[in-house]
Amino acid sequence: MTLLMRLCTLVVHVLCLPLHLIDAVGLYKLYKHVIPGYMYQISIAYNKKMHDKKKELFRSLADFKPGGQLTLLEIGCGTGTNFQYYPSGCRVVCTDPNPNFQKYLTRAMEDNDHLTYDRFAVASGEDMAAVQDNSVDAVVCTLVLCSVDSVAQTLREVHRILRPGGAFFFMEHVVADPSTWCYFFQHVLQPPWYYFGDGCQVTRETWKNLESAGFSELQLRHIEAPLMFMIKPHIVGYAVK
Repeated sequence: MTLLMRLCTLVVHVLCLPLHLIDAVGLYKLYKHVIPGYMYQISIAYNKKMHDKKKELFRSLADFKPGGQLTLLEIGCGTGTNFQYYPSGCRVVCTDPNPNFQKYLTRAMEDNDHLTYDRFAVASGEDMAAVQDNSVDAVVCTLVLCSVDSVAQTLREVHRILRPGGAFFFMEHVVADPSTWCYFFQHVLQPPWYYFGDGCQVTRETWKNLESAGFSELQLRHIEAPLMFMIKPHIVGYAVK
């Protein structure tokens, strides 16, 4: 299957040449103005199918409240679809590299007035210099590590800004088992998926990055999400600094 997969992937790359050229000349960046509305609709659909999983995951957030107000930072907050799952009174710091999400965030904040919103910083996961060391109780990241330039650097930043004993909560789609057809199509269809998924890469073994990130404790589960085959394989859990 490996030879066939490589051949098919090459064919798809050739078919995607116009997209590669658009990216090379910098026109792909215009997509950043369109993606927030597109992601808003996708996030609603994702939450409907993953509601129980998210509710279960974020139930543990309260365990990392040191006695006062829980301070939480969300990387790649997008349209704010995770806000409804955060505990009441939580102070939220939002980061996203795309400032065009701002109007959707404002709407989500109005709909979730059980939270206190600190600020929105335009920042990538790899560089959150605006956030101080050891300053937050929890960091949340859902469907973001698939599109950052460097998973390892993003996790280093997470480790830096978490207070000792704080936790990193994640829910990410990952590459499938190599023996499956899902794995085959993830690799073959990755070129167009990258462009239409805002830089999303479905072939990452993100759990390996988490295992080597230096956390003191890692609670991680592999699950099959009730989603389309390309993003069915997921990892869910949290890591403690």
